[in-house]
Amino acid sequence: MIHWLKKIAIPLVASSILWQAGPALAQTPSFSNPFYITVGYSPGGASDRAARFVADQLQERLKVNVVVENRTGAGGRIAAQYLKNQGASKDIMIMANPATMVIAPLVINQLNYDPAVDFKPVSVITDYTFGVAVAADSPLKTMDDLMQWVKDHPNDFNVAVPASGSLPHFFALMLSEKSGVDAEVIGYRGSAPALNDLIGGTIPVAIDTIDVLTPQHKGGRVRVLATSGVEPDPNLEGVPTLRQSGLDIQASGWNTFYMSAAADDAKITYLGDLIKDIMSQPEIQERFKNSDLPPVAADRAESTAIVEEFKQLWTPIIQASGYKVNE
Repeated sequence: MIHWLKKIAIPLVASSILWQAGPALAQTPSFSNPFYITVGYSPGGASDRAARFVADQLQERLKVNVVVENRTGAGGRIAAQYLKNQGASKDIMIMANPATMVIAPLVINQLNYDPAVDFKPVSVITDYTFGVAVAADSPLKTMDDLMQWVKDHPNDFNVAVPASGSLPHFFALMLSEKSGVDAEVIGYRGSAPALNDLIGGTIPVAIDTIDVLTPQHKGGRVRVLATSGVEPDPNLEGVPTLRQSGLDIQASGWNTFYMSAAADDAKITYLGDLIKDIMSQPEIQERFKNSDLPPVAADRAESTAIVEEFKQLWTPIIQASGYKVNE
């Protein structure tokens, strides 16, 4: 069993913090036309939707064409490598999450980029929490039921996550530690196959992000037992948090725009201010919330602080797990 986790309380660093738009934006730098936003995940996913919402607004504000392109693969690392290779040759932001910018450097032995050297945060625009789910026809109705079942069936405690080495993977290790039973965490190639096995009864428990689980829960295909946020998710009526369920676990991730460290520093700062202003608009916040994407409004400095705090909290957990990938 992993004994490194005695008491874990990971604050949701940004979900309820919607900073107000600050002073008037500085003089607009000159941006390339088109301006590119690269997403390392497939069209239609949470990162892609968030990027496109902001792209629409940036196009109006910057008066240039904003093109969203999907460069998928390797858990977002293809997009990160692309940004590193492009440098400052044209104006590009990537939409990245902790798997790419925090977890990968800790678990991949020969990673071909260094987030601390190659990239700079521009703006955090969403955060997200996780849910613990079972199939809709499972006899397990609450986290108490699950914890008792785990104790009674320790050899069957298999947990599906959308990818090995993802944030849900390490969140599953937290749950394993709290249960007192070693879980077999099984990484899939995406949420869809993981949930298919959950619904089909191949695996008893799955952990994924709330935006993925909510439509499945509402559609009667899975049952979310608890969520990892500070407060219950407003789109999952009647579903408690893990803390409300008696488990002292709280965790979240984020979606953040990054630019190359070689980019014009004034552009990075300007875009951070501009995107913070965009994300502070009530209609934009509502659009994100309606898509199960909790909005965050943060400029460059605030975003850098959020990312750094996240790294400080998760690094010892990830390192203590001993998880490594040889690539």
